[in-house]
Amino acid sequence: MQDEKIVELYWERNESALKETQDKYGKYLFKIAYNILSDNQDSEESVNDTYLAAWNSIPPQRPLTLSVYLAKLTRRIAIDIFRKRNRDKRIPSEYVVSMNELEGCLSVGNSTEQEIEVRHLAGVINDFLKELPETSRNLFIGRYYFSDSLKEVSRYCGVSESKAKTLLFRTRQKLKIHLEKEGYKL
Repeated sequence: MQDEKIVELYWERNESALKETQDKYGKYLFKIAYNILSDNQDSEESVNDTYLAAWNSIPPQRPLTLSVYLAKLTRRIAIDIFRKRNRDKRIPSEYVVSMNELEGCLSVGNSTEQEIEVRHLAGVINDFLKELPETSRNLFIGRYYFSDSLKEVSRYCGVSESKAKTLLFRTRQKLKIHLEKEGYKL
């Protein structure tokens, strides 16, 4: 079923929207959640919470790209679950590994002022990503947004793992320089 029709089902409050969403995007959303959580049960829970969040937010939202909207919801929910579950312990997952790689470029806090700064930082990073060649941009987003493994991002970007690793390293270095030019002290 086309995304527009699925969104219309949400707007009509037709429960078949949930089944259509699950059929079309269930595996995709589970993969996103699993990359962050590394746990089947928690991943399944975050995907189910995504369906509920979509039900509760459509309407009033009318996503232009349903897959991106659902991915964003899933990622946010999975990260929240990850943080709650791992407050005092370090559990390895692709999310932890990819965030550790970015640690040298970014530092984030928890106050309201820091939240505003994070939103500004997101805009600066988006502008930076728009300037990258497509392969570097796709590698960066796959690795650091979707938390895909190095092996996965290299495969779907059509480059070797060593080239992917090198491109990601160079992109992080460029990002660091870009952020420093924008006034971020790292």
